[in-house]
Amino acid sequence: MRFPKFAVLTATMVFGAAPALALAAGSSGQAAGQPETTPVGPPSTTPVGPPKSTPPTNQGTERKPSTPGPKASLPEKAKAYGKYCQGQSKAHVSGTPGTAFSKCVTDMAKLASGSSTSPRTACKNESKKHVAGKHGTPYSLCVSGAAKLLKNEHTS
Repeated sequence: MRFPKFAVLTATMVFGAAPALALAAGSSGQAAGQPETTPVGPPSTTPVGPPKSTPPTNQGTERKPSTPGPKASLPEKAKAYGKYCQGQSKAHVSGTPGTAFSKCVTDMAKLASGSSTSPRTACKNESKKHVAGKHGTPYSLCVSGAAKLLKNEHTS
């Protein structure tokens, strides 16, 4: 069964206009046939807004430490310090615990928390051997990242 295009167009327009006509008939927000309700009694004397005796609330979120400490989980530290260790290898070397990246991230956490005072002492556990195809050693990359971390902490 085929409907003429004019009939389909007319039906669409009628159904589209029905909600608008219904809203126009009850412009006060009340359903048709119901009286408007008005408050009974004297006007309220309750002040608008927060009471004056309470302290102002914290407008933002609670203050969290800007960086996690050295005992935080590796994913938390990697998010915070990973940008300073980007050049480090994430490949596991047999016989050594962790990767160069994970050691670097832990060293950055030590430096940020204050348990280490300089980039050289923070990165002393890193390897000083050159890796083929990489610029610098894990130690030198860690020291340069730690220096950047200290510089960014002092400026902020």
